[in-house]
Amino acid sequence: MGRKGGWIAAVMLALLAGPARADIYAFTDASGIMHFSDVPDDSRYALFLRTPKPAGTGAATGATPAAAPLREHYRSYIDDAARTYQVEAALLRAVISAESGYDPRAVSPRGAMGLMQLMPDTARRYGVADPYDPAQSIRGGAQYLRDLLRLFGNDLKLALAAYNAGEKAVVRYGRRIPPYRETRAYVPRVLRYYRQFRAQM
Repeated sequence: MGRKGGWIAAVMLALLAGPARADIYAFTDASGIMHFSDVPDDSRYALFLRTPKPAGTGAATGATPAAAPLREHYRSYIDDAARTYQVEAALLRAVISAESGYDPRAVSPRGAMGLMQLMPDTARRYGVADPYDPAQSIRGGAQYLRDLLRLFGNDLKLALAAYNAGEKAVVRYGRRIPPYRETRAYVPRVLRYYRQFRAQM
C-alpha cells in the first residue's frame, strides 16, 4: 500500500473507531486535499464507504445523515414548521438525520414511519393523516418536539430521550435518560448533528 493509501486507511480507522459506526463520505478539494466525514454537510461529499449500522442506534433501519442537496429539498417544510411551532430548524434537521436519513418512506422495526419516524399513536395525536408525506411528518414531529421540550422544562437531552423512548419512559426513570442502549446512543448522536447544523445557520 502506498503512502497515500496508508494515510487513507488511517483516517478510516479513526472514523470507525467510535462506538457508533456510520457511512463515510469524502471529496477532494481544489488543492487536492481529501476530506472525510460521517456527516456530509457539504454538497461535494459523495459516499466513500458504507459501514454496517449497529442495532439500536436510531429508529429507522439504515438511517444516515443526508447529503446537503437532499436536506435542501425539504428546507421550506422545515423552516415553516420551525417558525410555526417555535422549534429550531437545526434541531428538526438533526432529528430527521438521525431518525430517517431523510428517507420519507423509512419504516422502523417498531413501526415508526416517515422523515420524523412518527409512531402511529403519535401521528394520530398530531393530526398526521399520512406519515409518509414529508410536510405532514415534519409538522407532526415539530409539534411533538415542542411539547416534549415544554414537558421537560426545555431540557433538550430529556426531550430527545422522550422522542426516542417515549415520554412515559423518561418520567418513569425519574425524569432522566432511560437506561436503554438505543436511547443512550441516540441522544448524543442527535446533539452532535444539532450542533453541526446550528453552526451552519
